[in-house]
Amino acid sequence: MLAAARQAGVKRFIHMSALGTRPNAVSRYHQSKWAAEEAVRHSGLEFTIFRPSLIYGPRDQFVNLFAKIIRLSPVVPIIGSRSARFAPVAVETVGKAFVSSVSEPKSVGQTYDLCGLETFTLSGLIDQILEVMQRKRMKLHVPAGLARCQAALLEFIFPQLLRKAPPLNRDQLIMLQEDNVGNAERANELFGLKAASFREGIRRYLR
Repeated sequence: MLAAARQAGVKRFIHMSALGTRPNAVSRYHQSKWAAEEAVRHSGLEFTIFRPSLIYGPRDQFVNLFAKIIRLSPVVPIIGSRSARFAPVAVETVGKAFVSSVSEPKSVGQTYDLCGLETFTLSGLIDQILEVMQRKRMKLHVPAGLARCQAALLEFIFPQLLRKAPPLNRDQLIMLQEDNVGNAERANELFGLKAASFREGIRRYLR
């Protein structure tokens, strides 16, 4: 993409990275994101990099996944650290940041965190979803060893037999052990972003 941009004479490049991206990251996902960031920084283009936390919206792959589990099962599995925290951000907020950065010269060469003001554990996020859906479910914390076995099995079955990406993999388990929070003050101030309530945000499409 960077080579194509240069060839086409594009000078401004806005890059989507991820919160938690850093050198020597443990997960392959964050390793690949860091490599991409480095490629962008050394591309010779005028760039801005955004690192969002969990993005939620009408067709997200996180809130909707748990909403589906809640609709179909009396038990909701909790995977990962009990204490790791997340700062979910609305897709509209991310979109506004991207659009605003194109014409904002102060953002050239900068990297910004994008996240909500509220932080939750995974269990707390599920509580929010349950409240909006007006459902009650038992939450079951899955032991780390069992979760790794499940992920390894899914990594084999889905690509080999179903030709699909697995719904859970071992790399995701690594990331669920880490905090996914950041400091969005710089981005909020420069681009005029207003963080919405997570509960009100998901209410728009879960009900």
